[in-house]
Amino acid sequence: MKVAIASDHGGIHIRKEIMSVMDELQISYEDFGCECDTSVDYPDYALPVAEKVASGEFDRGILVCGTGIGMSIAANKVKGIRCALVHDMFTAKVTREHNDSNILAMGERVIGPGLAREIARIWLVTEFEGGRHENRVNKITDYEA
Repeated sequence: MKVAIASDHGGIHIRKEIMSVMDELQISYEDFGCECDTSVDYPDYALPVAEKVASGEFDRGILVCGTGIGMSIAANKVKGIRCALVHDMFTAKVTREHNDSNILAMGERVIGPGLAREIARIWLVTEFEGGRHENRVNKITDYEA
């Protein structure tokens, strides 16, 4: 698995925590920033990651901003992206099993680093169940076409 990861200024600390989780899990990733203390625009980070996942260059993506809302809205504008905004372990698991989410969004101002690490770990190791869920995901893909 190859993961693209990025944050705006509001998600730098959680992004670094998640990268350490991927190191522990020996998951290949590329960091798309940001490395600044000043305000930046979240679409400048969300859209490139979403495009790389949609193109197949990366299998999944992870985005972090202050709340996760802006990143998830921007990422979901890209055809083929199913970005899930997650703030708990249950939905981290279910969004992979049932929705085959290919991008995870989180908010650094909403959750702490320990929970963010667990959410990322669960989301990264959980596989899509397929079956009855595949038909539902396919309806979304068909709609986008």
